[in-house]
Amino acid sequence: MKKILGVILATILIMAVLWYSFLYFASYSDGYRSGELIKFSSKGYLVKTWEGEISQGISGAQIFSFSVMDSEPEVIEKLQEYQGKYVKLKYEEKFGTFFFWGGDTKYFITEATLENSPHFNK
Repeated sequence: MKKILGVILATILIMAVLWYSFLYFASYSDGYRSGELIKFSSKGYLVKTWEGEISQGISGAQIFSFSVMDSEPEVIEKLQEYQGKYVKLKYEEKFGTFFFWGGDTKYFITEATLENSPHFNK
């Protein structure tokens, strides 16, 4: 009986680890978003995560919130430099945020480039 219970518990544990690994590493979608970088900061009490927002409209009515993993230091440096400017962001959308150290959103930025604003062509 103890052996059967041990096998059942081990199977449940392995399946849970596989499920959360899939959710953590698998990407639901990826793409690009452009807008004015209006916010980028490190926040959190125990674990700091990098969170930001871009405004995708002139009035600021459409806000895209995103997170940046600590494993992307070059993206973090670029976003700190591009504050207040028009940027193009490459993102990966995860299934959700299941771990507190990952970030507040399910959109994770993997690349950031400076773009010319379509609203203020010079």
